[in-house]
Amino acid sequence: MPSPFPAVPRLAQPEILDDLLLYRLSRLQAAAGGVVVRYCEGQFGITRREWRVLAVLAARGPMGSSALAEQAHLDRPRTSRAVMALAGKKLVSRSSRAGDARHIQLALTPAGIALHSKLFPLVSQINRDVLSALTLEETALLGEMLERLQQRANIMAGQNDLPLADRRHGSSGRRYKPAAD
Repeated sequence: MPSPFPAVPRLAQPEILDDLLLYRLSRLQAAAGGVVVRYCEGQFGITRREWRVLAVLAARGPMGSSALAEQAHLDRPRTSRAVMALAGKKLVSRSSRAGDARHIQLALTPAGIALHSKLFPLVSQINRDVLSALTLEETALLGEMLERLQQRANIMAGQNDLPLADRRHGSSGRRYKPAAD
């Protein structure tokens, strides 16, 4: 006889890698994001990070590099490299704020705006194609659930009792030490 209580979803009680929410989202991002990368690199000559920087500047307008790094969810060195590449391609302009040469304002150039206007519809279509697996009601519910998950993740990320990461050398700096026998 089946249990009157619903089973705990595997996402709520992960037992294997494929049960982990973040792993599943990463796989989705890799699959659909790969299509975006092919457009970015193959048709438009920019990387996915450059696309992210370009898209943030198109959506939010001119800003400083620290704000751009935060909005693009990239660290400052990656943001700086993407900005330098985009500036070299004449897609982003860098200008000093009046009276303060230390603060650089970043903005899309006309060529950057034109590239964004060509690429964004393609990325938007990829988004629609992925979501076509859901009904409109499910898509709306997914949007609400993602917002709640983002809010929870933001709270968790702000907790002060987490260990610090050491990203200076591309590793955690905290080495795994097996238990002594």
